[in-house]
Amino acid sequence: MDESGGSGQPRSGSDESTERPAGQSTPADDTARPEPKPSENRPAPDAPADSATPARTHPSPGHQPPAPTEPPADHRTATPTEPTRQHPDPSAQHGNPARPEPQADTPPAAAPRADDDTGGRIPTAPTGDRKPPQRPKEPGGGILMGRPFGVPVYVAPSWFLVAALITWVFGGQLDRVLPELGNARYLVSLFFAVAFYASVLVHELAHTIAALRFKLPVRRIQLQFFGGVSEIEKESETPGREFVLAFVGPLLSLVLAGVFYVALQTVEPGTVPGVLLAGLMISNLIVAAFNLLPGLPLDGGRMLRAVVWKITGKPMSGTIAAAWIGRALAVAVLIGLPLLTQSGALGTGAEDLGGMDTVTDALLAAILAAIIWTGAGNSLRMARLREHLPELRARNLTRRAVPVQTDTPLSEALRRANDAGARALVVVDADGEPLSLVREAAIVGVPEHRRPWVAVSGLAQELTDGMRVSAELAGEDLLDALRAAPATEYLVVEESGEIYGVLSAADVERAFVKAMARPS
Repeated sequence: MDESGGSGQPRSGSDESTERPAGQSTPADDTARPEPKPSENRPAPDAPADSATPARTHPSPGHQPPAPTEPPADHRTATPTEPTRQHPDPSAQHGNPARPEPQADTPPAAAPRADDDTGGRIPTAPTGDRKPPQRPKEPGGGILMGRPFGVPVYVAPSWFLVAALITWVFGGQLDRVLPELGNARYLVSLFFAVAFYASVLVHELAHTIAALRFKLPVRRIQLQFFGGVSEIEKESETPGREFVLAFVGPLLSLVLAGVFYVALQTVEPGTVPGVLLAGLMISNLIVAAFNLLPGLPLDGGRMLRAVVWKITGKPMSGTIAAAWIGRALAVAVLIGLPLLTQSGALGTGAEDLGGMDTVTDALLAAILAAIIWTGAGNSLRMARLREHLPELRARNLTRRAVPVQTDTPLSEALRRANDAGARALVVVDADGEPLSLVREAAIVGVPEHRRPWVAVSGLAQELTDGMRVSAELAGEDLLDALRAAPATEYLVVEESGEIYGVLSAADVERAFVKAMARPS
């Protein structure tokens, strides 16, 4: 998951030379003026957004990568993540005050825009108490198993379901090969399930090590339904690195299959170790072969994307090609896997298949097809997101602000802002140095008749280093800066330190959603 600038107008690159920051606004006279009527002003709602950057995924067999995430916003807003993602765990509250909660019969007001009847002014009328949605914690994704290379590894709850299924299916196979095991075969099957997922973890660690080698941050590794995922937070800079990053996973699975084959030669066939080693060898071959299929979200799809990217010079072209091939693969799996099983091409005679086996094969094919289809669609959305991210520029999204001193009454500060066509207030000291930002939500919460007696300092949030952002930030750099210090508003400064204006997290969210809605 567009641009609103100073003077209550959408800001574009052409008006940067004519609109100046807070410190250069026209001083207001001392003549008192009546304030705008409540009906003339509407507050900007608190927009939910995610604080996480989009994650790259390298799935093992049949894994669904996370859906694209949204830009950072107020740390009190709700965020989706994991296909998670959606950063889906409730989190603790931080320091910024809550925004008011609207009454049940009152629809949320739109943010002041240039084309509405507020003239882009700061809200001057309360709209009731609005309770903000709770911000989720950083997603855990299950049970934390460790941090190899500093990257957390989680086992998702869905893994236990698949482990039980593998134990049951492999146990049935063992009953045919080693009937003397009796019920102990399920213990052997459980060991096989754990060893298989350990192999999947090695596959994902290969992606992780390659990403760290290329200085790409890895958010986490998660073992889950039908495989695992390495969530890499940044895009590869070159098609060559993209190819290597995708290829190392299947390569490690092939190496593991070779290791198990060599080990198989040292044990007696028809024994428990022999059956286990044979099963692990075959399963790793399947993992490697499946991931080498040339369609997103599989590793082979990322390799194809890298090749098309190299040929055309356009990463988006590679993504489109690999994603549509991924969707074709999903259809092929849905139709072809049950047919292959019924024909005995996968090693099981058609006469050995019962009604339950047929239903199981069809269900498995449907799940795999759905995961591949969804992953391909998510890859297209992620590519569109990255293509539009450079459009998010702090300079274009910044609201014009006026400086006020700490003891200035709120009504006077609002009058000055409205006279200057500004939509934000910056509290400064006697030397004009910024001290804090007057929170929009706090303004809305003060009744109009109380504003002449309320000083702006009581409604302001003290500036921290993270709340000062450069006017030159754009794209992922801007989102990273906002994510590092979640807040509702940020002070935007020039490289010289001069105040440029105030950036609202809600404005970034709206611009993000608008950019995602536009076609590539």
